[in-house]
Amino acid sequence: MIKRVFLIVLDSLGVGELPDAYKFGDVGSNTLRAIRTSKFFVGDNLKKLGMFNIDGVEGGIENPTGVYARLSEKSAGKDTTVGHWEIAGLVSENPLPTFPDGFPKEVIDEFEKQTGRKTLCNKPYSGTEVIKDFGKEHVDTGALIVYTSADSVFQIAAHEDVVPVKELYRYCEIARKILTGKYGVGRVIARPFVGSYPDFVRTDNRHDFSLTPPGDTMLDIIERKGLDTIGVGKIYDIFNGKGIKETYHIHDNADGMRVTKELQAKDFNGLCFVNLVDFDMKYGHRNDVDGYAKAVAEFDAWLPTFIKDMKADDVLMITSDHGCDPLTPSTDHSREYIFLLATGKTLKENVNLCTLDGYSDISATILDAFGIENTLQGKSFLKQIEKQQCRGNPCAEGVCQDASRRLPQESVHHR
Repeated sequence: MIKRVFLIVLDSLGVGELPDAYKFGDVGSNTLRAIRTSKFFVGDNLKKLGMFNIDGVEGGIENPTGVYARLSEKSAGKDTTVGHWEIAGLVSENPLPTFPDGFPKEVIDEFEKQTGRKTLCNKPYSGTEVIKDFGKEHVDTGALIVYTSADSVFQIAAHEDVVPVKELYRYCEIARKILTGKYGVGRVIARPFVGSYPDFVRTDNRHDFSLTPPGDTMLDIIERKGLDTIGVGKIYDIFNGKGIKETYHIHDNADGMRVTKELQAKDFNGLCFVNLVDFDMKYGHRNDVDGYAKAVAEFDAWLPTFIKDMKADDVLMITSDHGCDPLTPSTDHSREYIFLLATGKTLKENVNLCTLDGYSDISATILDAFGIENTLQGKSFLKQIEKQQCRGNPCAEGVCQDASRRLPQESVHHR
């Protein structure tokens, strides 16, 4: 019986364009392929689990030790909110609103009225460039820098000496209440920065104010069954606290890995859901290929000790939520497949699940592992990966375990 699941999201580590990537302007995007071009990329331990044996990924090995797959997205989007919600069993069939021409006058007017501050920018912008271009005026006038991106976000940048962080968070809460209905963006994001012109630098006091999920996720179901639901990083923010019993704020990936390792030593029964955001926030959006590669190398180096210390009834799942290819001209997210790696003493080795139709297969499997009926989207693959017995399709290791689950357009080779 599985007692604990550690689900770690490497934010934005996509593994290749989805068939509908052309609708999102993301033809050719492949985040994993991009960072593997860097001399700083190291992924030996991910490789051992089967990372490079995944459909569409080159450089696989004989007999990897994990369960591996790639998953397509059913939700209409390519951002953090809908990606995590779908992983947790909630598919967003309608896209969250985006504002390529900036936010409507009625939204900005109401925001300025309630905050008592004027605004600057109000258009899509790179987060690092916007503070270069508008930071000095903000410091001189106190006006808030409001901007968006290709994602469904309302972002507010402010210098910490001009607007204290707690005050910036209050402004975000005001915006969150205004941005509902047709203006209901997925996230309002506080983007504090420090320094002097022209050398402004964003701080790690970022905070996301998400929409509340419009329905149940696996977190709600697990919590109602009396099991633990622990969020690390911005998981609490992404779900607006819904279904989360315990949360741990982190400063960066290293802090997130440290907290996750400490939680491994605690006695709990349930789900530890982790988001490591530096891949996306610090490197993907800044088109920093080497920085992204180094971050993956750091996670890869951390992995063996965590796996070694797993208990007999632990399962580790590693996945992503979308892409953010640092080699493309765009600094936005990309519409890509995500990957899944899983390992644990109760799981078989070298199980190729091929290409799964929907991120929600992850939540369905986690609920199944805890013996909880799945009333959400997704189909459990637990029967394909358990050691005890193979219920269903043949269990030849390294062979796609359920051909019926492949997307119809995929041509999957059997090993």
